[in-house]
Amino acid sequence: MSEYRIILSGGGTGGHIFPAIAIANELKSRFPDAQFLFVGASDKMEMEKVPEAGYKIEGLWISGIQRKLTLKNLIFPLKLILSLLRARKIINDFKPDVAIGTGGFASGPLLQVAATKRIPTLIQEQNSYPGITNKLLSKKVDKICVAYDGLERFFPKKKIIKTGNPIRLDLLDIEDKSIMAKDAFKLKHGKHTLLVLGGSLGARRINQLIEKELEFFQTQNVQVIWQCGKLYYNEYKHYNNFDSVQVHAFLNNMHLAYAAADVIISRAGASSVSELCIVGKPVIFIPSPNVAEDHQTKNAMAIVDKEAAILIKESDLEVDFENKFSQLIASTERQEQLSASIKTLALVNATKDIVNEVEKLLKSK
Repeated sequence: MSEYRIILSGGGTGGHIFPAIAIANELKSRFPDAQFLFVGASDKMEMEKVPEAGYKIEGLWISGIQRKLTLKNLIFPLKLILSLLRARKIINDFKPDVAIGTGGFASGPLLQVAATKRIPTLIQEQNSYPGITNKLLSKKVDKICVAYDGLERFFPKKKIIKTGNPIRLDLLDIEDKSIMAKDAFKLKHGKHTLLVLGGSLGARRINQLIEKELEFFQTQNVQVIWQCGKLYYNEYKHYNNFDSVQVHAFLNNMHLAYAAADVIISRAGASSVSELCIVGKPVIFIPSPNVAEDHQTKNAMAIVDKEAAILIKESDLEVDFENKFSQLIASTERQEQLSASIKTLALVNATKDIVNEVEKLLKSK
């Protein structure tokens, strides 16, 4: 049977959305007649990005719990109840053969309902420290695909399969596309190209750093592709008037941005780390300190400990950034060493391995 009905949920940030899309794309390649439906939070970016990828999506009125007493926290129980009811209706109408969650608020109600109705379920945890949604779901779902060792602390050991994180298939084919990619971005071929990534929503501290260092980059013969995030675009878009600076709210053609880059500055979210291992470019990680258990630093250190990337903490940027950046730009040998080392850490078959587990669930139904 290939006319499977597959429901997926993951969102809030690109780190949850794009793994779900990558899984759907691989499933679609195996089962061309399958029907797909995504479920997301109605006010989050998945409502835009999933249709752009060619899939239908339904929205739930759901959000997370804030760390302090707010009106949003007071209405959270109402949101949860209504989202569970909405998820139940979506599942009853769509009648999925399998339900897949990649994290984010909406995946909680959807996977909870699916598991209760004995629909085969799988969640994919990207981080070394799982979010609350996946921790709660782990007791109910059938399989848990992870990217790091040691997740037995949080999940039932018998359900865990180490697969790595899904990545976009177009990232597997950027080798030798630097010239084409630089032409696509209208970049100069005689300059170093720096790609700056702060996550899909942006990162305030990284944006502040790049703004401060724009003149320094000029002295280093560096041109900048700067993804500042949609939350900050209006604040920084005027730098598009500067020579050798491109500011983007979001980069839809990430494979071209990666191909154009000579050096990358990035946060250390799990999906970003996985992608950067595949991409194989020299990376400076600036982890966010504002995440549970400081897991971005742990994600980055797993790469740095293998001498495959550079890490600069936010608290050290003023002292360390210019020195470490200029040393990297000046040394082709160092760039090549980092590039070769990070490529050895790539789990290139993660998406296929996850879909293998989904396929087993489909065939066991």
